Amino acid sequence: MSSYLIAVPSAMPGGLDAAMGMHFGHCDIYTLVEIEDNAVKNVRTLENVPHQQGGCMAPVQHLASNGVNKILAGGMGMRPLMGFQQMGIEAYFAGQFPTVGAAIEAFNAGKLMPFSTENTCGGH
Repeated sequence: MSSYLIAVPSAMPGGLDAAMGMHFGHCDIYTLVEIEDNAVKNVRTLENVPHQQGGCMAPVQHLASNGVNKILAGGMGMRPLMGFQQMGIEAYFAGQFPTVGAAIEAFNAGKLMPFSTENTCGGH
């Protein structure tokens, strides 16, 4: 049995029908989706933290401390990507999906690629 908690940067109010927040650290809110055996088991939201308290790494640590194993994002800088890797959180590129639910469906279908340095944003 596989079970994990996925964070998806989202526009307010969050949830599966919410638009994806295209830059993970500056999103309004995170939608947390608990997956068990490729099925959505639970959906809840988690507020983002201010960037000032720890810069780019504050949201990474915030998600890790809330039990997140994977993140689906449209954009992030190199430092957060490295931070996720250090924390053991797998990052996937989902910038082509309009809603959180569509990104989750693509992830469950095995259609998302791991986030790579080519996907990162520069100059934050």
